[in-house]
Amino acid sequence: MAWMATVPAFAGLIPAAIGLVTRFNELIARFFEPIRDLSAKYAVMQGAMAASERIFQLLDTDELDGAVGDGDATKPDWDQPVPRKPDRSESAGPAVELAGVHFSYGAEPVLRGVDLRVPRGATIAVVGATGSGKSTVIKLLTRLYERDRGAIRIDGIDVRDIPLAALRRRVTVVSQDVILFAGTLEDNLTLGVPYTRDQIEAAVRRVGLDRALARRGAGIEAAVAERGANFSAGERQLVAFARALLRDPEILVLDEATAHVDPEAEELIERGVAELMKGRTTLVIAHRLSTIRNADLIIVLKKGQVIEQGKHDELVARGGDYAALERTFRRQTTSE
Repeated sequence: MAWMATVPAFAGLIPAAIGLVTRFNELIARFFEPIRDLSAKYAVMQGAMAASERIFQLLDTDELDGAVGDGDATKPDWDQPVPRKPDRSESAGPAVELAGVHFSYGAEPVLRGVDLRVPRGATIAVVGATGSGKSTVIKLLTRLYERDRGAIRIDGIDVRDIPLAALRRRVTVVSQDVILFAGTLEDNLTLGVPYTRDQIEAAVRRVGLDRALARRGAGIEAAVAERGANFSAGERQLVAFARALLRDPEILVLDEATAHVDPEAEELIERGVAELMKGRTTLVIAHRLSTIRNADLIIVLKKGQVIEQGKHDELVARGGDYAALERTFRRQTTSE
């Protein structure tokens, strides 16, 4: 009876109590909001500090030995263009040679005594499973990495004795990851080098990029979004080919794209590759059967070692690792 008597007395306080609890919860949430915001900002600051550390490490990096050359009069004048020699005979000597090359990432060996000779004007395809060391060969040739042991020579000269700027003028790498910048297509093709308009348009025509631009109703003044987001994968590859053609390198290193493109773009890319390789010493990290078949020599890498080499038909007939890779490539091509 006493309880029933008190209910009416407290009934009027219940709405007030609910409002008080609601306000209390809201104030608690606002109290902790700056703390949560500070925690988020702390994470951003930590990321920025890590990034700045890497930037300052890069800025503090010493210039590589041989980056400016040693002025040895007995060596070629690397700043002068040297005519490409179509002679593929062994007597002329290889344009590119790797002799007993070893390389490791820390304690993990990647290349183990690789020997490779690329005659002048020849096309050499390097194939192998992921992680076999194919891309590492490119990085060592252009001195993005330094080998542990062995020798890498261009026209008989060790790459360490060639000024870096000259080395990278003579060796052009066309990567499957094409980097485009916000601006015009012309800017992305020239990269600051004062080529004439005729030179640019000739390169665009030779690789078939003009056909892709015609579909857009644009020319070399076409706008390019950051990273080429407004260009298809095939169009970005053609831009990379035109870039390389403008540089007119003696040695071409082609890391073929694996991205799936439509049949028309695939045809343009194959024509562009053929035009780009014409008359040049070419080292191809091969993904396309057409390039592999037409190569003068195929090198098969496995766990950092050359395990097979020869022409396409010879290697298929042996039934070894290359034959297995060829069947895999064929299945992938059929499924696409």
